[in-house]
Amino acid sequence: MTWRAATRDDLDTYYTDEFPDYVDDLPSFITATGPKQYALAFDHPHPVRKDEVPDKDFVRRDTWQTDAAGERQQAEFDGFDDVLDFIQHPARNDPLGGSEFALADPGLLDQPDPRPDAVYYALDNWERPWVLLVDIDAKTIARERAADALPQDTSDRDDEALLEATGILGAEPAGYPYAFEDIDQAIEYGFEVRDIFADDFDAEKTMVVYSGQGVHVYLLDTDLAHRYDAQSREVLNDLLLESYDIPIDPVVTADRRRVARLPYSLHADVSRIVQPIESPQFDPRTATPAFLD
Repeated sequence: MTWRAATRDDLDTYYTDEFPDYVDDLPSFITATGPKQYALAFDHPHPVRKDEVPDKDFVRRDTWQTDAAGERQQAEFDGFDDVLDFIQHPARNDPLGGSEFALADPGLLDQPDPRPDAVYYALDNWERPWVLLVDIDAKTIARERAADALPQDTSDRDDEALLEATGILGAEPAGYPYAFEDIDQAIEYGFEVRDIFADDFDAEKTMVVYSGQGVHVYLLDTDLAHRYDAQSREVLNDLLLESYDIPIDPVVTADRRRVARLPYSLHADVSRIVQPIESPQFDPRTATPAFLD
């Protein structure tokens, strides 16, 4: 189960031939106009139309035009087909349209239309409360495991040196800052968090998503009791980190501006499909895109 990064051709193949088949499987709150933004990361910066503006390797695009009061006026995407067009050909189908801050037309450049190295959507949503997501990363688990394995203080040691010293960097998948056992541990933690949501918070709607290098855990109930504000999310972070000792990224839970990897998008660093999962026994080998078969 060796990991490898996706090539430009791989990305083109996936988003042209495979990803469209998953669109109907997207969670119901991910629509063309629900998330307040979609965002793309590129493996190489791409120019924008305005002179003297740096090339962009990450762009956010609002799903609605708004007035000065922040009220919705005009949708940027008529349907998810428009979102798909933007993902497949970002510069050619940039929602900014004729704006000088849109991505430059590849037909006028010596470089091709960029391909998304990652596809994200905003957790803040027009049609429901701010989505609550907990992020658990295999890299964090590996770093903590490496620190625990060494007898001396490691607080001032470079992560790469620490992972090298403990053999994690050389373990499969070789060269990545974690081992497969750290991914398995992240998945186990994810289902533990899901159980905490159900048992401690009376959550009925939850979802665990394999993110490529860890998991995202969602609490999706929309009733008033589950509309957690920023302060409540900080309390939740403290509970998971301190009481349950689960190594989450607390910023993701508490920051309303955060974006998350779009389910069924491709994690290009490892060539694995981001997807909802139903069991802690989930095997990442089953998240293989067709171009690797």
